[in-house]
Amino acid sequence: MTTTDVVKQIRDEIDQLNVTAIAPGLAAVALALAASIDGTEAATSIAQAARELRAVMADLRRLAPVDGEGDAVDDIARDREARRAEAARLAAEAED
Repeated sequence: MTTTDVVKQIRDEIDQLNVTAIAPGLAAVALALAASIDGTEAATSIAQAARELRAVMADLRRLAPVDGEGDAVDDIARDREARRAEAARLAAEAED
């Protein structure tokens, strides 16, 4: 790993999450923790910073705006609704 690997990865994820405007301080803390991981070789320091970084990134992920495109859960709900509509249509046809 080079000395900027963690910072780069965290910066890329923060950019992808689009949370800097929502929580600029938390994003800055994440980058500072990443820099502290990149800036040391002490295993205990890395472990402590990584633990805190993981918690901060979890908070940022929760704050991230939801994309309009949806996710796998939305796809499952949409498929379920389509199956229910088809079943209702078939039931209505069977009654006629």
